[in-house]
Amino acid sequence: MTIKKTTIALLATAALTVSLSARDQIKMVGSSTVYPFASAVAEELGATTKYPTPVVESTGSGGGMKLFCAGNDLNTPDITNASRRMKTKEFKLCEKNGVTDITEAVIGYDGIAFAQDKSNNAFNISRENLALAVASEVPSKDGKSLIANPYKKWSDIDASLPNREIIIYGPPKSSGTRDAFEELVMQHTFKKMAVYTDLYKADKKANKKYKKYSIVRTDGVYVPSGENDNIIVQKLTKNKNAFGIFGFSFLVENDDKLAGSTINGIKPTPEAISSGKYPVSRSLFFYTKNSHKKDVPAMNKYVEMFMSENMIGKEGILTEIGLIALPDAQRTELRKTVMAGKKITLEELSKKH
Repeated sequence: MTIKKTTIALLATAALTVSLSARDQIKMVGSSTVYPFASAVAEELGATTKYPTPVVESTGSGGGMKLFCAGNDLNTPDITNASRRMKTKEFKLCEKNGVTDITEAVIGYDGIAFAQDKSNNAFNISRENLALAVASEVPSKDGKSLIANPYKKWSDIDASLPNREIIIYGPPKSSGTRDAFEELVMQHTFKKMAVYTDLYKADKKANKKYKKYSIVRTDGVYVPSGENDNIIVQKLTKNKNAFGIFGFSFLVENDDKLAGSTINGIKPTPEAISSGKYPVSRSLFFYTKNSHKKDVPAMNKYVEMFMSENMIGKEGILTEIGLIALPDAQRTELRKTVMAGKKITLEELSKKH
């Protein structure tokens, strides 16, 4: 009798352990730019399989990485979405917390739009002038020193630009879109200007920030507007002078209200973004925590669905809401490595994507 009771108790404990160490519903965090795509796949998974619709939170790429890399516990996210590649310091944080088996998936391309209300005249700006509009420090008139950014109107930067107030609603520091904008617009511009690079060379330790200068002004001209890009869209329709910075998919969704500016004379179009002609283009990612796969069986099905032609192919569902497909051969190769659960390494992350 005692043996029987003990056996029952052990079985009950085992059953409870299984229920506590496994779950059906995927937990996802990360990029606001990838959010619409991840949500569309999540809804499809819930509608067409036995698994419940995954929980998708828009925390920003940086915020998502912190949550993802916090550990292997099932209270941590299974997947994090990112609108830029995982940073080496994030990979090291993951390693420190025991998250050592991660697969990187690239789902397609995206452009960063610089958009305004459609009622305005068309706006064309160079990448350099855009960088000068948002930087905290800019070259003095004689170009020999750096000064606090004095520009209040676009015409202050370049007489050929409109006599119009500079007001830019953009992503916060936790955003991958902000990271990509800083790299593709600011760092790209200022690494070619001696006034910045000479300061770094003169004292590399004290002036480290000038090596890849990307400090955004904080005097109210650039307004961080949270991780919900729809808020930026709303602000642009209220303030006709303002511009917004967000992913191309949000421009597609709101093309009845907003118009994208041309940068270096190139319009943000799927063709220009995928070819790299549009100057502010980047890849979109998600990262899976492979240690969770055995306890969250829905992950494999979700990843398979996300990487399918039906979703990310040239005629896929996600292209209808703004995703720009990768070339055919690249999609096929990436699908194989992602489905095989290829483990990303620090060496690979250190290479430019």
